[in-house]
Amino acid sequence: MTPALTTSGLTKRFGPQTVVDSIDLDVPAGSVYGFLGPNGSGKTTTIRMVLGLVRPDAGSVSLLGRPMPADLLSVLPKVGALVEGPGFHPYLSGRANLQRLDAADRHADPRTARRRTDAALDRVGLLHAAGKRYRAYSLGMRQRLAIAAALLVPRDMLVLDEPTNGLDPQGTREVRSLIASLGADGVTVLVSSHLLAEVEQICTHLGVMRTGRLVAQGAIASLRESQQASVLVVTPDGALAASTLAGLGLGEVSVSDEGAVGLLGAVAPESVVAALVHAGVAVREFVVRRPRLEDLFIELTGEGFDAGE
Repeated sequence: MTPALTTSGLTKRFGPQTVVDSIDLDVPAGSVYGFLGPNGSGKTTTIRMVLGLVRPDAGSVSLLGRPMPADLLSVLPKVGALVEGPGFHPYLSGRANLQRLDAADRHADPRTARRRTDAALDRVGLLHAAGKRYRAYSLGMRQRLAIAAALLVPRDMLVLDEPTNGLDPQGTREVRSLIASLGADGVTVLVSSHLLAEVEQICTHLGVMRTGRLVAQGAIASLRESQQASVLVVTPDGALAASTLAGLGLGEVSVSDEGAVGLLGAVAPESVVAALVHAGVAVREFVVRRPRLEDLFIELTGEGFDAGE
């Protein structure tokens, strides 16, 4: 299947500063792709280049199998986007705001405008509030209305830049649930975010940015498997435990304050416990520590992510 989005050597400079440095994105069709990185890592500039809003200094973009920006006019009607927050008229209702946007679309049939706007409102759970003025919407409702605007016509792909930025926990859950449901319907969704918890819960694939460079990319399951599990043996016999772990072939074995630690690798945990007991190690506790995405991201970026909402 043709990827929904690929880039090759995509680069952007502003003066002497390189803000996006030769990145190669690969967003599979039908995936929910989390574009993750600290603020200022180049995510938004990359999205702007992908959508044809900013011209790259080097590299190429293929969106839905077509070159950008050469085929921009034929590709963009199939792509919905929310970049740097929604902009609506505060004194108009949610439905009236969408109708104004729909009327500006030269490809839209005015005879079916009401049907399209109501379908989009219903898709994001706002049909009941269609007549309410935008200024009375909560932050979560405003973000959902922005996504409804991107769904006025059927889309093959959605590009959402920080869709939960500034939302309270309830608003975050609403938008997260909506993105997950869109992905389940087969729409390719690219979600740019600095929130690890958000990305980890809804995405199937990840790309990690650091200071303009793409430092990791792939399916979440594959990225997790790239990190080895470790074991902790809580025992007063730390030196003997460490010797036993090393003898079994565990990596990076060391004595700790609690006992001994090591990287499990391909060794079965149950065989480690049996060997420790056979060696006479007084095992008080045996813990297998599975790798967390947060640990991987800290290793890749050199800093932590906001793991909360």
